[in-house]
Amino acid sequence: MKIVVLAGGRSTERNVSLSSGAKVANALRSKGHSVALVDLFLGVDLAHAGAVESLFTTEPSQPNYNISDEILTDEAINALRTDGTRGLFGKDVMPVLAAADIVYMGLHGEDGENGKVQAVLDLSDIKYTGSGPLASGIAMDKKVSKEVMKYNGIPTADFIAVREAERRDFTLPFSYPIVVKPSNGGSSVGTHIVRQADELDAALDDAYRFDDEVVIEQFIKAREFSLGIVNGQAMPAIEIKVKDGWYDFKHKFQPGHTDFITPPDIPDDVHQAMQQMALRTFKVLGMANYGRIDFFWNADGLFVIEANSLPGMTPLSLLPQEAEAAGIGYADLCNAIVQGKWDLYQHQKR
Repeated sequence: MKIVVLAGGRSTERNVSLSSGAKVANALRSKGHSVALVDLFLGVDLAHAGAVESLFTTEPSQPNYNISDEILTDEAINALRTDGTRGLFGKDVMPVLAAADIVYMGLHGEDGENGKVQAVLDLSDIKYTGSGPLASGIAMDKKVSKEVMKYNGIPTADFIAVREAERRDFTLPFSYPIVVKPSNGGSSVGTHIVRQADELDAALDDAYRFDDEVVIEQFIKAREFSLGIVNGQAMPAIEIKVKDGWYDFKHKFQPGHTDFITPPDIPDDVHQAMQQMALRTFKVLGMANYGRIDFFWNADGLFVIEANSLPGMTPLSLLPQEAEAAGIGYADLCNAIVQGKWDLYQHQKR
């Protein structure tokens, strides 16, 4: 197939996306696909005839998969574009996407996982991997996704959502410690564990940098796990054991800070229950093709933390490690994601 791997973008997870996209592009090339890696925000320069076709290649590149632990601001990202254009889609992105058989969505973070890009591709009749606009938006919005989970009887931490204009007018319905996080965001950017009242204002200040609404959750002391779904198959779970602190942005993407154990050392019935809960969460949120569900487990049972509609595919990302434990190599995983969504499109035609 001709595949565009769409990466980069304009979210705080831009650097994570570029690492994922480069690795996915090489993996798909190794399976015989002709692939173009495109930065959604910076775009491409189609200065000459035939330039679109020249972007697609089966030859692997040698990119740098390393991820800076810098939290990118809107100002820093916008400064990268110097051609005077505006908007999320960079120069000449759409003609390249239209030339592909399917687009592999290598985007992470708000503008990429929240359904906006997916809606544009749907309106342009361009095929892409992952979930559609509505499910993407629900999964990205922590308040909405937790409301959907609670309505469907899926256990998750008690929470309230607070808009910035209301930050002086709310009362906590539970005691400290609590977790403060932007409603829309990922990779724990802007997320804080708050252990006492005098720490709350600073945590809110930081969280509101990334969204005008925050979710405040009751803290759950538990072991942490993640479990991927690929084409209806639940992967083995992976346990996340940080060596110090908690699983924040640095622990997610910088080597040496976290141990990942898959399959985890938990009772078989708990593992099976986690897989079934992941599949059910995936279904009630309306997700498709692939995704990842994150969990806490303690003496009170299982709790869903959140759903991720476009899981990371970096060297330290969780889904590839889970797939490997199931006997699925990285390139085969990428190929299965593409083929699985392609098959869904073909089924919808009938």
